[in-house]
Amino acid sequence: MSQSGVQVDPECRRAFDKLMSRQLRYIIYKLSDDFKEIVIESTSEGATENYDEFREKLVNAQTKSTTGAISKGPRYAVYDFEYKLASGEGSRNKVTFIAWSPDDAGIKSKMVYASSKEALKRSLSGIAVELQANEQDDIEYEQIIKTVSKGTAA
Repeated sequence: MSQSGVQVDPECRRAFDKLMSRQLRYIIYKLSDDFKEIVIESTSEGATENYDEFREKLVNAQTKSTTGAISKGPRYAVYDFEYKLASGEGSRNKVTFIAWSPDDAGIKSKMVYASSKEALKRSLSGIAVELQANEQDDIEYEQIIKTVSKGTAA
């Protein structure tokens, strides 16, 4: 359980296990509408779905407030980044946790997401990199690969 009292749906871990066995490329998690549980919002259709589709889903994510208003919404995501090394020594994979919290999202949802993040991360063992993203530039593919690979990507 998190500081906010939010629980993690066991299905979140099962999907993560699929990602770790290379059956999925990404998972996007969200808080349920009642803000009491972290659930899966979407996953890739397999290990081949491209990054642009994933990014678009994050950018367009919406959250319903307790008053029923719809606004931009924070999300958690895990993406299995694969990149080739600039040295020519092959390729690498890095499972990356992304905490997406757009600057123009509602204050309450941003606070609940921030205080619930650790509960989800604790249930997902094997994350190599964690990123906090607040604007669209933060989730540009080239920017993330540079961070994830620590500059070693081709």
